[in-house]
Amino acid sequence: KHENITRAMVGNETILRGDVSVDQLINYIDRARAQLKIPVSTAEPFFVWERNPQLADHVDFISVHLLPYWEKIPRKDAINFTLGQYNRLRELFPGKPVVIAEIGWPSNGDRKEYAQPSIENEAQFLREWFNVAEREHIDYYVMEAIDQPWKEDIGGRAEAYWGMFNAAREPKFSLTGKVTEDPTWPIKAICASLLALLPMFWFARHFMRFYVSGILFFLGLIQLSASVVVWSVSVPMAFYLSPFDWTMFLLLVPAQLAIIGVLLINGFEFTEVLWRPRWLRHYGLLEPSPPAAQPFVSIHLACCNEPPEMVILTLDSLAALDYANYEVLVIDNNTKREEVWKPVEEYCARLGPRFRFFHLNPWPGFKAGALNFGLEQIDPRAEVVAVVDADYVVRRDWLSALTGHFGDPKVAVVQCPQAHREFEDNAFRRMTAWEYDGFFRIGMHHRNERNAIIQHGTMTMVRKDLLANTGCWSEWTICEDAELGLRLMHAGHELVYVDELMGKGLTPADFTAYKSQRYRWAFGAMQIMKARFGWMTRKDSPLSRGQKFHFLTGWFSWFADALHLVFTMMAIIWTIGMVGWPKYFTLPMELFLIPIIGFIISKAMFGIVLYRKRVPCSWYDTIMASIASMGLSHAIARGIFLGLWKKKGEFVRTAKSRRLSSKPSAFSSVREELLMFIALVGCVVGMVSSSAMQYTEGKLWIAILAAQAIPYASALIGAWVAHRSNDKAD
Repeated sequence: KHENITRAMVGNETILRGDVSVDQLINYIDRARAQLKIPVSTAEPFFVWERNPQLADHVDFISVHLLPYWEKIPRKDAINFTLGQYNRLRELFPGKPVVIAEIGWPSNGDRKEYAQPSIENEAQFLREWFNVAEREHIDYYVMEAIDQPWKEDIGGRAEAYWGMFNAAREPKFSLTGKVTEDPTWPIKAICASLLALLPMFWFARHFMRFYVSGILFFLGLIQLSASVVVWSVSVPMAFYLSPFDWTMFLLLVPAQLAIIGVLLINGFEFTEVLWRPRWLRHYGLLEPSPPAAQPFVSIHLACCNEPPEMVILTLDSLAALDYANYEVLVIDNNTKREEVWKPVEEYCARLGPRFRFFHLNPWPGFKAGALNFGLEQIDPRAEVVAVVDADYVVRRDWLSALTGHFGDPKVAVVQCPQAHREFEDNAFRRMTAWEYDGFFRIGMHHRNERNAIIQHGTMTMVRKDLLANTGCWSEWTICEDAELGLRLMHAGHELVYVDELMGKGLTPADFTAYKSQRYRWAFGAMQIMKARFGWMTRKDSPLSRGQKFHFLTGWFSWFADALHLVFTMMAIIWTIGMVGWPKYFTLPMELFLIPIIGFIISKAMFGIVLYRKRVPCSWYDTIMASIASMGLSHAIARGIFLGLWKKKGEFVRTAKSRRLSSKPSAFSSVREELLMFIALVGCVVGMVSSSAMQYTEGKLWIAILAAQAIPYASALIGAWVAHRSNDKAD
């Protein structure tokens, strides 16, 4: 009746899938042969025919699927492998015609060990096969004419890409000539070049003072970033995306852009620090002025629950200053125990009238409130207000070598770096001391080039009238020092950074205090960002472009920590889905995973190279400082999110020593980090034990999970080192 139907198939891979038993299939085939006048068979892969030779007794011809991709055969060996299976079937079933019902190679999808889907591999395989099949007179059907995107949901990513034509009925390749894997690459290359052109031109023009190697490095980074952007947004041109894929795509592209932004910001710092001939804004120590010309300095020391012996050591160093015109105001706020604050009061009395002590309880405003009280008690002769933390021992020439900078009326602040003492023999204090050092040797110089430093609340001096006229110390933020610096810049003044160690304090006593301090800084940064965002973005803002750049992007690395927490949570959930429900959760595309791995490697490389160049510590100290820094990631992320969510924060003093009746466990300060680390390790184990290990994407995903675990592992190491170090100290 239908002359164009020449063969009949009873079932397609039904034995392979386990839909029916061999006996059931034989029964169906026998019934079909009894009713049809055309040859009848069933379609199965090679091993089904080999293991079930009785099937051949009930069919008119052998119908086999020979798909070397699924057998994990390299493309170069695929033709010989296919011919070997074909000839083996002819030997097993002499006299039975052998028809290859499916043969082909996918142009996209997951790698099967050595079998790589690609347009080039599909073209080469089919071209060779057409010639071989014609020479050997083989009967076959190509798998398949047109891509079938719907198949991806039932058979995996590669199932959608077996066609010689794409879903739009356009040929993927020609049967002669050179094969181009991505025919649109010239368009993408032009787009990437055009996207990078203006930023590259702007950078080359504005930073001609850098060495040529540095200019070329950053131009290359810009071009690489533009290429990744074009590569990422062109994904829909190369893949068939489901609604779910589109959702993930729209989430991942902004994430990629954020990663690229952080990379360029870090890359600019890396370039400027390594390849500038000299710093344009460099300030050093000055010759002391005669006493009559020295400005009067009011030194403010705010303290709360600080060990009296530590504060007294600071007072001794202040009493020894080689400077004539100064006073010291010690403002103790909210210390309830008299045995803590009373010895300090008595010691100030012994030091003479230059030292005045105030005990405030209760008193609002945290440290800023105490400092504002100090402004009300200040000597009317004071021109400069200096602030020092209660644990700092200052150099005798702190004031004499630096107050001369206020001879320039534009200067509002003179800032020295934080530095530390008594850390050399304590492993935890040593790693944190060098971690702090990195910012003051690298980041502060980078920001100082554009008058955009972060003012710190110790070893800092401020012109008194500017401090009073711009609103004193802000009590609405727990980072009143950084906010004051930004406010003074907004008022048009300059902040001077002198990279000389004019005083040294103590590092946090343990990992709890270390985390708490960085959490406070991140929380306070978000308070400032929310309150002063208009200053950083409006065109009519008095801030320069460089200042806006640094205050908008300077905290990007902390935002990256917040994003790291989000992506880690998503990765854990997604991995659980891939291991438990692989039908519904698939591996992310290699296209998105490679840039993430590249970003992680680049960021680590930038940091280590800059440390080796700028920070005078050993390789061991560099690695330990990196561990300390990474161990703060979770605390910073919490500070970012809560700082964005909440309006008010609590200023928690950073403990520089501990007096505990009972010692907590090593990991009591990092319980959340421990849980995250265990979850990520579990995900890695689950992925390794699953079939995902056979795919490149699976291996990349495992690498990303391992990289995401590093900050949490670093926190555990930091907490353990702190615990062991304090045990030895006790």
